[in-house]
Order: sequence, then structure tokens, then C-alpha cells
Amino acid sequence: MLREHSGAAFEPRPFPFSHPLYILYSSGTTGAPKCIVHGAGGTLLQHQKEHLLHCDIRPGDVVFYFTTCGWMMWHWLVSALAAGATLLLYDGSPLYPDATALWRLASRERVAIFGTSAKYLQTIEKRGAAPGNELALDSLRAVLSTGSPLPPSSFDYVYRAIKTDVQLSSISGGTDIISCFALGNPMAPVYRGELQCRGLGMDVNVFDDAGRPMERGKGELVCTSPFPSMPIGFWNDPDGKKFRAAYFERFPGVWRHGDYAELTPHGGMIIHGRSDAVLNPGGIRIGTAEIYRIVEQIGEIAECVAVDQRFDGDTRVVLFVRMHPGHRLDERTIDEIRTRLRREASPRHVPAKILEVSDIPRTRNGKISEIAVRDAIHGVAIGNLDALENPESLDEFRNRPELSV
Repeated sequence: MLREHSGAAFEPRPFPFSHPLYILYSSGTTGAPKCIVHGAGGTLLQHQKEHLLHCDIRPGDVVFYFTTCGWMMWHWLVSALAAGATLLLYDGSPLYPDATALWRLASRERVAIFGTSAKYLQTIEKRGAAPGNELALDSLRAVLSTGSPLPPSSFDYVYRAIKTDVQLSSISGGTDIISCFALGNPMAPVYRGELQCRGLGMDVNVFDDAGRPMERGKGELVCTSPFPSMPIGFWNDPDGKKFRAAYFERFPGVWRHGDYAELTPHGGMIIHGRSDAVLNPGGIRIGTAEIYRIVEQIGEIAECVAVDQRFDGDTRVVLFVRMHPGHRLDERTIDEIRTRLRREASPRHVPAKILEVSDIPRTRNGKISEIAVRDAIHGVAIGNLDALENPESLDEFRNRPELSV
């Protein structure tokens, strides 16, 4: 039943700067989801900085991000109202009735900032979509991508098939900080495969295992100073013990984010995957994204997951692939995977075993759970089944006879 508005004047109530604003739940890729409490003032400041300076959102711009309400990018998007933007929302499949559906919407509504995921861009490329050849996208200034590392091939695709003079911003942060550690710079060049810059006012660095800053090479993504959107704590963690253990235990007093990253000579950054999922064959550390960005370029492969397997006193890399409908993993495809990894990465990146599965476990917000796969092949009990959208998929990974030889 609709109620008649009382006509009472709105009376704003003052609250402290760090008054709780959101409780967000982490994806559960590394264990039970964390209940993260974010404060109002720090969240708004951080989002304003990212929207106005890193994304160049201007009053009157139409901003779109393909997201669900369960992903932190929804909350990030809502804050763009403070920049004077108009938000464009979408509910439904991004691929219906075809792979150009969202771009027709962007053209019609004159979207200035178009946000999506790396997986979406890879999917529409495989489906042959070329929105820039069919639609007027003259209002489009920036394409944002997050959720997983954006491979170099997707940079080529965006500039070839969407728009040649757009700012492509691969951005990275997470639910933990409700914002980004590395993102775009509208005044700087875009380099293939790189996030353009570290966040303004964010003391972001890469540490080696001993906690020393690394100017070159791959290591742990850290933030060495407090920042505005640092959570005010975890729900039901009155002494802050769980909060400190989650982020500050590895390097005391330093936020360890859990990403395996690398700084570039251009002042940018490359994310190589989650640090707890790093592969270690023969003592050589390999980020899983280094494998995915090559393998998932192969047309008949829908997606893949790589994990370490303890075997014969060492570890070896095992790659599981899910094929597109109508395709099977045959020797030709296996040979192509091995050849491309050897040529475009290194011999160490070539998996010892390449096996087909019909599904890959993912969290409820769509992230592949490498740890669940790794535990399944070793016969370890999965500690975060409730966080998985499709826990039944793990049955295909358990007791695989191919993994015993």
C-alpha cells in the first residue's frame, strides 16, 4: 500500500566521520568471507579522489558499470553521484540478445565512463563483437576493467574494436578497501598490459619475502601508510585481532593486500594474481594470471585454473580447462597450450598436466577459487564451501587418476 508523504522537512543528522557506512563481505577465495566494516567519511573521500582525478568524471557525465549489488563496484558506482554524474544501471545478461547489447545501451545513453570486468571483454572478443565499427561511441572517454587482471591482448582488442582514442584503465583494489590501489591516469599514456599508476595519496609498494621494497621484480603488493578507506574494522571483532591478522601479520605495521604484483618502468603496475595462489615449480614463483592471459586467448577455451600439486618431493603445475560448448580438449589443443606458454612466457610456465573439466569453482561474486581446487586435488577438506556458488564442481577435481602419475 502506498502511503501519502507527510510533507515533513528533511532534517539531516550529524554523525562522526568514521560512522559505519557499509558491511561488505570478501569473496571467500582465501577462506571464510571477512565481514568488513567501512566508514562513511573515508569511503566518500577515497571515491571522490578516484572519480574526479583518476577517472576524470565531470558533472553531467553518464557513468555505467556492469555490476551486481553484491560487488563492491556497485558501492563505488553509487558514490559517483557526488561528482555530479548520472548513473546508468543495468539488470540482466550482458550478452543478450548478443555480445554488443551493453554497447548499444552506452551509445544510446551517451555513456562517458564504461566499467566492466576483464572476463566480459575477453568474452565479447571471442564472440567477434566490434562495437566501435557498428555504433557511435563519440561520448565515451574511458573504459574501466577490474575483477581480474586484464591481459595485454584485451588492450589490443579495446583499441581495435571499441575505440582508438579511449582511456583504458585496468584498475585493482578490492572489497577490503572498497576502492583501488592502482588505477587510471587521464593525463598519462596507456601501456599494453599495465595499470597506469598507483592511487594518489596511497603509499603503495611491492615487497620481497623479507619485507624490502622492490623497484623491479614480482612480490607482495603492500601499502605502508594509512589511507582514507582503510576499514574501521571487522564486524564482531571487538579487539581487532581478526582485522590485524588479516592484513598486518605478514609485515608488521604494513598492509599486505594478498596480490602478487610488479612495478613497471613507466610508473605503472602489473598484477600477476593472488599471492596465496602463486605457483612454485622448482622454486620459481609464477603468478596464475601469467598463465591465464595466454591460455584464454585460445578460441575454444572458455576459462582455466592453474594450481600447484605436491608430487614426487616437489611441486608441479596442473592446468584445468573448461572448453566452449562443442569443443573438447584434444592433443592438438594441449600442444597449442604448451607451445604458446613456452614461447610467450617460459618453459617453467608449461603445466605438467593439462586436464579438462566441465565447470570451475567460483565464489558467489564470480571469482575463481584456486585454493578450493588446490585443496580438492590434495584431498584436503574445503574450508569455505558456503562461499562457493557451485561447490558441486569440485567433484571433478577430486581423485583424478591422471594426477597420481
